[in-house]
Amino acid sequence: MIELNMKKHGYNMQTEFGELSISSDSEYGFRPFQLMIASIAGCSSMTLEVVLTKMRIDYKDIKVSAKVERNKEKANRIEKIHLHYAIKGENLHQEKIEKAGAVARKNCGMVQTVQDSIQVTESYEIL
Repeated sequence: MIELNMKKHGYNMQTEFGELSISSDSEYGFRPFQLMIASIAGCSSMTLEVVLTKMRIDYKDIKVSAKVERNKEKANRIEKIHLHYAIKGENLHQEKIEKAGAVARKNCGMVQTVQDSIQVTESYEIL
């Protein structure tokens, strides 16, 4: 069970890694939309790592950046997220990376959770 406790400028949540502060004011904690983007990008990236490993694709590093489009007229909701993966390694092939990305997308719980309400797209760059 997840439990949030009210504080002066938002909510706190105790986790096994420490306290997580959530607030609409970034001075006092993570903003909810930041946590959602981090959940989607983090889950997707970790799933991609698993798929690359299972496909025996040797990579050294993965960085992911997220470009977010929000709709201010509809409660500032997240409409689109574009995840760009920069993958570092030797002898990497674009088509294999994209195939791994497609498998990762199908197996990422966070992307699958929001797929009917947020458009999530990906691109891959080999470094």
